[in-house]
Amino acid sequence: MSISIISLIWLTLWINMAQLQQGGPDEKEKTTALKDLLSRIDLDELMKKDEPPLEFPDTLEGFEYAFNEKGQLRHIATGEPFVFNAREDLHRWNQKRYEALGEIITKYVYELLEKDCKLKKVSLPEGYGVIVLNPNENYIEVEKTKSQMHLYSDGSDEPAEKRERKDKTFKEAKKRRDFYEKYRNPQKEKEMVPLYIRDNGSPEEHLIYVWDHFITHSAAENTFFVAHSYGGLAFVELMIQREADVKNKVTAVALTDSVHNVWHQEAGKTIREWMRENCCNWVSSSEPLDTSVESMLPDCPRVSAGTERHELTSWKSLPSIFKFFTEASEAKNSSLKAALTRRSHRIKHEEI
Repeated sequence: MSISIISLIWLTLWINMAQLQQGGPDEKEKTTALKDLLSRIDLDELMKKDEPPLEFPDTLEGFEYAFNEKGQLRHIATGEPFVFNAREDLHRWNQKRYEALGEIITKYVYELLEKDCKLKKVSLPEGYGVIVLNPNENYIEVEKTKSQMHLYSDGSDEPAEKRERKDKTFKEAKKRRDFYEKYRNPQKEKEMVPLYIRDNGSPEEHLIYVWDHFITHSAAENTFFVAHSYGGLAFVELMIQREADVKNKVTAVALTDSVHNVWHQEAGKTIREWMRENCCNWVSSSEPLDTSVESMLPDCPRVSAGTERHELTSWKSLPSIFKFFTEASEAKNSSLKAALTRRSHRIKHEEI
């Protein structure tokens, strides 16, 4: 039964109720009976009729998609880009299809990074250095069963406040999702629970973990950050938690369409001053690349990324970012040389 038919049923019942309420006592009794009938109608069951199962292929070929020579995802038969609304009025089914395809593409990208770029993928925490952070992978969802309940409580050694914050975040997200999708595609799913990655249960935790275990131990003379979107917020949180260490280790930070907010995150004055001197945010804009863009926040300069598409801001601004890093490195080296020269002169003067 389609959504439009169900809507028509509700509309008809609503009109009938309105008509009955205008009558006398007998009509009111009919209204009460009608309300009782409505209370026993299972809308979920009505909407499940003729609904496709949430089962999807596990390969690109199964989805009838492939990447062409330009690295673009295209339909094998039509050559068209990916279409989200494969089935009208089935938002959750479309979303689940999109997520299933996304998982396949994620694995494909990992294979390209390892095969063509010669990168090495490691799981955290294991004691190995990393090149590319992965702040979006904080937990996996598993079916809630009795045999897995002990896994869900794996974070029992964490502080209670930290554990409660994770649970609250997951529950609120699930509640919003369920509320939005209840009448779009009510096919019941299995109850799931999150298994958080130890010490990496959020993007902010992930960045702090990588900082503490890898970046601070590196011998690099210059450390640079490129933080896209929520990554900018995570970097500001890193500064709040490790301000002195970040100032000592990091040479420059390139943000791309960052969603950080120094006011909401309560970043102090010294952090804001450091960001003004050492950070730059390339934002989505119709202006040419590197054109200054006005900002309402008292933190780092904002310039155009040369595109209005959020997801392209990092790629479009890449040449400018490396130029920014080079200039910051040269400025740092010049400052160090000047400081060493002044120290040398002072020592000679004291010896005299």
